Amino acid sequence: MLILLSPAKNMNFDPVERALPSTTPSLIDDTRILSKTTRQLTVSKLKSMMGINEDLAQLNRERFQVFDADQPGEKQAALAFNGEVYRGLDAATMSEDDLAYAQDHLRILSGMYGALRPLDAIHPYRLEMGRKLHTRRGENLYDFWGKKIGQELNGLMEGEAEPVVLNLASNEYFKSVDKKTLKARIITPVFKEEKDGQLRALMVYAKKARGMMARWAIENRISDPADLVKFDAGGYRFEPDGSKGDNLLFTRPQPAPAKAA
Repeated sequence: MLILLSPAKNMNFDPVERALPSTTPSLIDDTRILSKTTRQLTVSKLKSMMGINEDLAQLNRERFQVFDADQPGEKQAALAFNGEVYRGLDAATMSEDDLAYAQDHLRILSGMYGALRPLDAIHPYRLEMGRKLHTRRGENLYDFWGKKIGQELNGLMEGEAEPVVLNLASNEYFKSVDKKTLKARIITPVFKEEKDGQLRALMVYAKKARGMMARWAIENRISDPADLVKFDAGGYRFEPDGSKGDNLLFTRPQPAPAKAA
């Protein structure tokens, strides 16, 4: 089973105490090509393209100016991304055996890198997959990556009798996987919170749940899709009545708001 996650907009490149190996992204040649385009982006263009303020646009222009795909990345992807998904995954506390398993069974979809292993070393960047960006391959990043991500995932599952993708990525990022290219069964969990008898999809909780499920699947070496219904991290439980086919619903009582410090 191959697990897919989205990246996070926020990144943390502070040093970590734990020494971990690092690897080179497999689609780095495409990243090198893409970086030639991003290096030309102005502050004004970044503001309009990403919908960000002047300071963030300036920061990301500076990042793109020094981005060098020929140089080793500065931090492993699963540790550099800093959002709710990665708080749920909490890769920094995973065992060496679990990280090694994740290297083979987890991929992080990325606008800049295509598909990343957890220990692939990356440079700071911000480039959401859904943004329009003209390159020689088309008008947006979906055009740029084309069939490449789907082909990469197929290669990882080659030889499996029944290839399965556990899609824990957002719609924006999973759209980068060409469905006609991908040769696998796709299972997509949905996470909802229950309050006053109503179920609601709250993004902040759903994102963390995706990371928690990824970690749970890694730690338990889940290979049979039928075992996914056993997921219970964070108080979630499988809801057969609300599930349909390979869209699996998990619910839990909505947590109380965190108290202010």
